[in-house]
Amino acid sequence: MISRDTIEEIRNRMDIVDVISDFVSLKKSGQNYKALSPFANEKTPSFFVVPGKGIFKDFSSGKGGDAITFVMEHEKFTYTEALRYLAKKYGVEIKEDRLSDESKAVQSEREGLYILMNFAKEFYRKQLTGSEEGISIGLSYFRERGFNDRTIEKFELGYALEGWENFSKEAIASGYNKELLEKTGLIVKKDDGSTYDRFRGRVIFPVHNITGKVIAFGARMLGKDKNQPKYINSPETEIYHKSDVLYGLFQGKNAIRQHDVCYLVEGYTDVISMHQADVQNVVASSGTALTENQIKLIRRFTENITVLFDGDSAGIKAALRGIDMILKGGLNVRVLLFPDGEDPDSYSRKVGTTGFQKFLKEHTQDFVSFKAGLYAKESSDPIKRAESIKEIVTSIAQIPDPVKRSVYIQETSSLLKIQENVLLSELNKILI
Repeated sequence: MISRDTIEEIRNRMDIVDVISDFVSLKKSGQNYKALSPFANEKTPSFFVVPGKGIFKDFSSGKGGDAITFVMEHEKFTYTEALRYLAKKYGVEIKEDRLSDESKAVQSEREGLYILMNFAKEFYRKQLTGSEEGISIGLSYFRERGFNDRTIEKFELGYALEGWENFSKEAIASGYNKELLEKTGLIVKKDDGSTYDRFRGRVIFPVHNITGKVIAFGARMLGKDKNQPKYINSPETEIYHKSDVLYGLFQGKNAIRQHDVCYLVEGYTDVISMHQADVQNVVASSGTALTENQIKLIRRFTENITVLFDGDSAGIKAALRGIDMILKGGLNVRVLLFPDGEDPDSYSRKVGTTGFQKFLKEHTQDFVSFKAGLYAKESSDPIKRAESIKEIVTSIAQIPDPVKRSVYIQETSSLLKIQENVLLSELNKILI
């Protein structure tokens, strides 16, 4: 157990505004702060922080308490896990009344999963720079991508050696049991009861939760075996639910809050390359379709999303699918398409930091202009033009704010040279 003196030291050092700001974008309201509830889906802020009393109150969910309670509620931590998180944040040395070797005898299964995932992360990092195979294959790949030492360290990149049991043997020798290894998805159990390492001969991208704990891994194949998928990922576990996680949010949350906009890309290397181009307010859905929970996660830090997509037909279709969901979530959407054959990773390396930042600034457009530009090519066909206009109005109908809907209707009328009352009539049909 953590000693009373340690708990008291944590309470003395913690600042409730500082703690909650790591998870929610707070806005000053008199002597207090307010925000949209992180525990409920709402349009009007009902979440309040009172620094003078060191408490928060969420009127949507009824939750309230101090900074420790907030971390427990938000991250689903136990009391001990919340204390350890805050101790690390404020540099408090933890003293325990009864010391225990956490690496071998965990206090809870959930805590054990976090500890094992951290062990795996350190193992893969060590192999990247400390083994001949890791250096010649894994590190070479990252160098070809232009990743420097600072970037590799920042995202804690690693390498999984070829071989069926390199990791599992090391983990078992260090005191971890096979049951826990299975529950993290780090090993796979076959029908005959034998097991093998899930990640082999691949570069490793650790996935962090919003507090910085490793909860999963993405792994990219570097060979040309057509029978193997290019990427494989950790399965869902007690601590990892892919629909609730955004890659790069831990590294980018402060920049997102500072710039009040979040760039949304597709993959791991897109996020990392943009950081190298000094654009840190970026996250990725990591190859999965964007979910409502991921949109809510972004909304905690900003209400502005710019979606970046490859300039091919697949990228355009993906952009169209994602826009309506983001609009429905109450966020403001802008879009940027890269030139044909380019993506954020390749283009940032091609034009460099200054050129990339300039491209983002000059080519971002609102979703109505984006859709209108796509459909302008079909203007010669009256039927297709009418369908295109209906598509745009359908997107506008997703916006919950009536004032914003009205503004976009006016813009659509101006861009597409169609009477505003006609657009409003079509909008009302959808809304009713």
